[in-house]
Amino acid sequence: MNKIAAYFNFSELKTNVRTESLAGLTTFVSMAYILFVNPSVLGASGMSKGAVFTATALASALGCLLMGLVAKYPIAIAPGLGVNAFFTYSVVIGMGVKWETALAGVFVASVIFMIITIFKLREMIIDAIPRDMKLAISAGIGFFIAFIGLHGGGLIVANKSTVVGLGSLSVGTTWLTIFGLIVTLILMARKVPGGIFIGMVLTSILGLVTGLIKMPTTVVSAAPSLKPTFGVALSHIGDINSLQLVIVVLTFLLVTFFDTAGTLVGLAEQAGFMKDNKMPRVGKALMADSTSMLVGSVLGTSPTSAYVESSAGIAVGGRSGFSAVVTGILFIFGLFFSPLLNVVTDQVTAPALIIVGVLMAESLKQIHWERFEIAVPAFLTVIGMPLTYSISDGIALGFISYVITMVATKHGKDVHPLMYVLFFIFIIFLWILNV
Repeated sequence: MNKIAAYFNFSELKTNVRTESLAGLTTFVSMAYILFVNPSVLGASGMSKGAVFTATALASALGCLLMGLVAKYPIAIAPGLGVNAFFTYSVVIGMGVKWETALAGVFVASVIFMIITIFKLREMIIDAIPRDMKLAISAGIGFFIAFIGLHGGGLIVANKSTVVGLGSLSVGTTWLTIFGLIVTLILMARKVPGGIFIGMVLTSILGLVTGLIKMPTTVVSAAPSLKPTFGVALSHIGDINSLQLVIVVLTFLLVTFFDTAGTLVGLAEQAGFMKDNKMPRVGKALMADSTSMLVGSVLGTSPTSAYVESSAGIAVGGRSGFSAVVTGILFIFGLFFSPLLNVVTDQVTAPALIIVGVLMAESLKQIHWERFEIAVPAFLTVIGMPLTYSISDGIALGFISYVITMVATKHGKDVHPLMYVLFFIFIIFLWILNV
């Protein structure tokens, strides 16, 4: 025990095994929903839900263990909400790309991510894209996720007269979504640790009691086989042979990179780790994420990223990597609860998606809305994602309009050269999509 305390610097961080264990448990409970939400989202692309469940648990466990043991931060890693939606709804369903090819795209993006982490190119990439646009991307993904949740839960439906409209309140499953949303809202408002997860549990119980969800025959079983997805990414790398797919890889890279970087900095601020506006060991933290992303793509899941729910563990005292290790071990135990996948329906996961969307929208307050040349591209990025049902389309609209408004207001010199490159890339991207 003394060796553990020494390795994780307990005395310096003024913490102990009990506090760190509680923090790890709190973080796990707060983000355990991803074990069931990720298979639901990726399952819509045609992937095996069982295989995705196992891949999600293993990739999350690996990411958390690496973050804890190598980077020594109380920050958990798991497949990201938002980029998994991009994988399914934008790439596979929207562009008509096979999920096997999309998974190969994730693998290639993770290799690039690893290379730029090793060669410390992350600062250059972060500096190239203005902060306002990074914030807009984060908020836009939040709106997109919330829209998916509202639609999946039956609260928003297609309407020939008005494009979209309110769902029918005479459908039982819609009321299941409403119940879950109200319960989760109350729990989150009262700052109950694991509010999202508890809300999903209570919604599932109500669904089982009312017969809206079928009762599972068992609760615990062996982990589902990875066979349907394992190694598929490697065998389909050759499919990435068009500009459209190259841009898909770039988008995977950009979304995951900035999602992780933003979350890491935000959590480091919360825990008091920042020194001179810099995060110590950030290279190791990004390496932990890129490694889990690489392994996750081979196992069969969308890109991993640092989880904002780690803030729940930090809030109860988590300060060392030991809490992330605890979270990782709990993900391994979570492997044996796959039968619950059939219980966690779209109506159960919908409130989680909506709430996470709300949390991600917080970044809107930091955008400089008073500057028209910033407001326009930020707005188009945010509103473009849900309305085009595509994260990449939203980013394209934002980046293209950003260069135009900045040049029009004679601020062209303030635009990073890479943004001009992205300007032309996204114009070609939109052209390819439509032609």
